[in-house]
Amino acid sequence: MPHHETPATDPLQPLRSLRATRWFTGDDVTDDVLRRILDTARWTGSARNRQPWRFHTVRDAGTREQLSTCGAYALHLRSAPVVLLLALDRSGQDAEFDGGRVAQTAMLAAHLLGLGSCPVTFFPEGNAERATAIAGFSDPWQVRTGIALGHPAPAPAGTRAIPGGRHPLDVLWSVSP
Repeated sequence: MPHHETPATDPLQPLRSLRATRWFTGDDVTDDVLRRILDTARWTGSARNRQPWRFHTVRDAGTREQLSTCGAYALHLRSAPVVLLLALDRSGQDAEFDGGRVAQTAMLAAHLLGLGSCPVTFFPEGNAERATAIAGFSDPWQVRTGIALGHPAPAPAGTRAIPGGRHPLDVLWSVSP
């Protein structure tokens, strides 16, 4: 951080502060907020401007429950007020890469609007097929990613299973002469 910036004025702080949220309050996420998130996400760059994504949102508790069984790490989808499903046209190249980009943009947009989010990958293949069918898509579209969205709630004590923090930059970055 340049010497004249403080954490409060650092324009990159929102990017560093995005964290996975698996616990949500019961507060609703309005359609207006969802529209703002998706309208921002749709501007994400993609290879050859293919925009190989479509969005599908789920509010229904029964459907969220079904989605929560589509993978070992999807359980928190049942408690999120909204689940955003990301369908990708996998008939072309780069769809998975572009899908990661648009998912990150959606999560950052939600974060900047005060919401929490947590991505889920539906795997193995049978779970992706189930999620795709739940969202009403068919070939060449496939839903492999879901994003839990809602107002963050504190995590219950003892629920953190993964160490926090990040590796120092000097561990991650090497420079060629």
